[in-house]
Amino acid sequence: MKFGVITFPGSNCDQDMIYVLETIMGQEVEKLWHKDHDLKGCEFIVLPGGFSYGDYLRSGAIAQFSPIMKEVIEFAKNGGYVFGVCNGFQILCEAGLLPGTLQHNNNRQFICKNVYLKTESSNSLITRSITEGSVLKIPIAHGEGNYFDKPEAIQKLEDNDQVLFRYSTQDGEVNDAANPNGAVNNIAGICNEQRNVFGMMPHPERASDADLGNEDGRAIFESILSEVIA
Repeated sequence: MKFGVITFPGSNCDQDMIYVLETIMGQEVEKLWHKDHDLKGCEFIVLPGGFSYGDYLRSGAIAQFSPIMKEVIEFAKNGGYVFGVCNGFQILCEAGLLPGTLQHNNNRQFICKNVYLKTESSNSLITRSITEGSVLKIPIAHGEGNYFDKPEAIQKLEDNDQVLFRYSTQDGEVNDAANPNGAVNNIAGICNEQRNVFGMMPHPERASDADLGNEDGRAIFESILSEVIA
């Protein structure tokens, strides 16, 4: 599978993502610039973490207008796979490819630490190889990770099995104490109704290398590639 990783002004996790996809997972990766007007034949687009355009206005609010996003939106509408991590998740929400928004953490502080995620659904490309209910330890690093939407929209997400990950305890218990940022229903990752656009706040690319002492995030990349292998 040919992956495209987009770099926006202020991206700082693009090289991490490229390293994992190329070196750890052995895939072909095309480096895409935010001013590009061509996805260069990529089959899977990744919007990495960082602080696009300095996170001015709202996180992702300016990046949604980058030239390449026109191509990404068209690609997604035609069924192409798009995955946003942290700032990438924020951009996808701002661009309307995913529902909801990411607000400031409820403590108004930047949080960088390992958290636990309960896998809520195996019905997506990024979770298909992960047993439902499994708990992953994956780091977060954000100031605006508080997922929010109107109650009726949240209910629709729940009813449609679009919630992929929730913040939980190590034992998989979903409660307020395990919620690092105030996200409604402890939501840490979702997909769209068509199940081809995915977003999550935690960073799986930072938990995919044995040298870092944590490979839980690798399960997400293995899930993506399981379709190719199959």
